[in-house]
Amino acid sequence: MTFAIGPNQTAIVTGAASGIGRAACMALAKRGMQVVLVDLPSRALTQAALACNGRAIAADVGDRAGLQSVASQVADLPPVTLVMNNAGMGGDSACLGDPGAFERTLRTNLWGVINGAQVFGPLVTEGMIVNTGSKQGITTPPGNPAYNVSKAAVKAFTEALAHELRNTRPEVSAHLLIPGWVHTGMTAASGAPKPAGAWTPEQTVDFLLESLARGDFYILCPDNDTPRALDEARIAWAAGDIIHNRPALSRWHPDHAEVFKASLG
Repeated sequence: MTFAIGPNQTAIVTGAASGIGRAACMALAKRGMQVVLVDLPSRALTQAALACNGRAIAADVGDRAGLQSVASQVADLPPVTLVMNNAGMGGDSACLGDPGAFERTLRTNLWGVINGAQVFGPLVTEGMIVNTGSKQGITTPPGNPAYNVSKAAVKAFTEALAHELRNTRPEVSAHLLIPGWVHTGMTAASGAPKPAGAWTPEQTVDFLLESLARGDFYILCPDNDTPRALDEARIAWAAGDIIHNRPALSRWHPDHAEVFKASLG
């Protein structure tokens, strides 16, 4: 289904103080929506709310009770038609390393999405739920397994959510945002200039809104460095590891890395 975003509606956006979340709040406010900005308490959250004339509510998305408190504070606003579960974190991790890295990452990246969908979803009688995933949750490159696991789980959860809504609440749809390389505080040091290959958060949100207007479920964003065709080749190769019984993550395996590169033409 498609749903028109416009005035007399409310959007709830988590991870709203910066990056993609902040850009989404600005874009939605320009379209006439009332915006509820949810993030950890900070000056950035307050400033973002002032910039879009929205309502800032500090909460930790990993704390279900905190999000329930947020839900109780929006009854006076127009109907909630868009929930964007966007809060996320990175950080170093290793499969046999600190288990705390997995606990922290899953608490925010996965449970933040589950909590947001389950707490805010019932507020939406007609509209959309958008969950922010990652290409790393699809191709799972080596380097940060906790992040990859969290985003792979977000993909699986959002697919299941979309199917469940389609069969039980067709007036509400779910969508998976899959950003490309976006210049945010999570992907670059504070104050660092934007690399030429990266998109801005605003470009990502523009692509998101265009995709939602078409009713897309998988919102696979390109960037200035990676066109869609290359993303498709990487995703297809990752699936092919199972089909062809190749070693795990064969794109980075010495026996297969050059074969993958050659497959790109």
